[in-house]
Amino acid sequence: MDANQKRLAPHLHMAIRGTLPRAEIKQIAAATYHQVWWPPCDRVRFDGDHLPVWHDGVGYFDPITGEVLPTWDQALDQLDQDDAAKPLHVVRFGDQVDVKGVLAGTPDADQCIRYLSKYLTKSLGRSLDGQAQQEHAARFIEALRYEPCSPACSNWLRYGVQPKDAKAGMAPGRCRSKAHKPEHLGYAGRRVLVSRKWSNKTLAEHKQDRRTWVLEALGQADEPTDPHRYVWRAAPASDANVAPLALRLLRSVAERQRWRAHMAMLQAQADGKDPSAIEGRAA
Repeated sequence: MDANQKRLAPHLHMAIRGTLPRAEIKQIAAATYHQVWWPPCDRVRFDGDHLPVWHDGVGYFDPITGEVLPTWDQALDQLDQDDAAKPLHVVRFGDQVDVKGVLAGTPDADQCIRYLSKYLTKSLGRSLDGQAQQEHAARFIEALRYEPCSPACSNWLRYGVQPKDAKAGMAPGRCRSKAHKPEHLGYAGRRVLVSRKWSNKTLAEHKQDRRTWVLEALGQADEPTDPHRYVWRAAPASDANVAPLALRLLRSVAERQRWRAHMAMLQAQADGKDPSAIEGRAA
């Protein structure tokens, strides 16, 4: 899960299943990097009233010289032939890698969940404190306006390259991707990602594992649920029966608390303990 520091530099929060030595994780982070091999975009070729023009069957061309701009594939081919070429972006982990082992059901686990939830619900566009940080964000957003965010970004026209799958009506500075919007501050995709490379399991498999563990802890049989018990339909946001997001989150938290208290009570009964004392502590 990504979040921004006060200086708007991104940092990453990860919850990893299993046990890994801390020294090994730090070595993996130090050796991990990602290169983005895109055409150079350090020289502005089209700006203001001098913009490429689209022609069906031809693509975008320079209205003054008549030169047809190279397509995205042609620009990548030119990049491959340049022995002095360097990646446009190189992403690495920073020096600060804080690794902490957490056991399920402990106060540390609850604290980590609260910490992750804080950044999960935090709005990037509303977390700016002070005039200096707001001015810095404004400069950042202005730079992002013309920064290519993907191979299909219309900003490539500014640097003399046709975007991938180019079409009529594209113009620099008019890309609709999330990466150019103030509320995302450069994040083009999801802020929360799930990696299956660590656990080699899908979300459905993780869900089934949790179900099996709970039922075994409660001494109940793992019987399949009736798929026709409920009918699911997407409800539009304008539906009067759809509660506000904040209320839905609170209801979800309260429901989880009830489940946890009920499970603690059943476990206490199975162990021969006093359920009322367990229920009081869970509440």
